[in-house]
Amino acid sequence: MNHDYKILVVDDDPEDHFIMQEYFTEAGLGDAVVFRENGEEALTYLATLPANGMPALIVLDLNMPVLNGLQTLTMLKAQPDFRHIHVVIYSTSNNDHERQQCMEQGARDYFVKPFTLQDGTTMVERFRQMLQDELHQSS
Repeated sequence: MNHDYKILVVDDDPEDHFIMQEYFTEAGLGDAVVFRENGEEALTYLATLPANGMPALIVLDLNMPVLNGLQTLTMLKAQPDFRHIHVVIYSTSNNDHERQQCMEQGARDYFVKPFTLQDGTTMVERFRQMLQDELHQSS
C-alpha cells in the first residue's frame, strides 16, 4: 500500500516495536512506519533525509535512554528543518505534569500506551486522521 506520508516511531523497547508494527498493520499503515531506538538515532536518521522525505508524524516514547522523548521533542522543535513535523508522545505514564510539559514543548498530542490490539488500532487511526486532516488543510 502506498501512502503520501511516513511515520517515525522512536522507542527503545524491541517488544514495543513489534506491538506498534501490529497496530499499524491492523490499521493498514504497516508499510508507512519506520522505527528508531532512541532520540539520538532519530535525529541522525532525520538529518539524512531530503526535505521532501521527512516523516509527517513522529511518535516518541517518553522514557528512553540517551535522549528521552521530551529532550528529543525539544531538539526537534528547535531545528527549522524538523519543527514542522507533527510529534506525538506515547508513554506508560498518565502523569498530567509530563503531559503538560510535552504539550508546552510542541507535542501535537500525548497518548498513554494502549494495552489491547483494539486500543492500539484506535490510537493509530487517530494518527491517520491527524495526518489526513493535515493533508486536506495543506491542499
